[in-house]
Amino acid sequence: MTIVKINAITVPADSGDELARRFAARAGAVDDQDGFEGFELLQPADERTTWLVVTRWRDEEAFQAWVSSPAFAHGHRSAAERGGNPAPPPVGVHSEVWTYVPAGGSSPTRS
Repeated sequence: MTIVKINAITVPADSGDELARRFAARAGAVDDQDGFEGFELLQPADERTTWLVVTRWRDEEAFQAWVSSPAFAHGHRSAAERGGNPAPPPVGVHSEVWTYVPAGGSSPTRS
């Protein structure tokens, strides 16, 4: 059964662009993981400062296999770290991971 993992990351009000830039720099890093179904980075459209990283997985086992993999560790290193330089300071001031399962919904009709 598909599971949805949501990482809710709170950033200072002026740091959202940096968070988006860091995610863009590692775009596609998880795409080839077994059981991975999709990814979205959601930017708040109001005064909130919590961004949502939404991923979909075939099941909990697929997600845990990714979290335990070298690809996870590599993908969560900054470009600077991958180049042998020190890590930049974190952008987020708080984060938590939520787990959901689809309980209903619909797909848009395309013409």
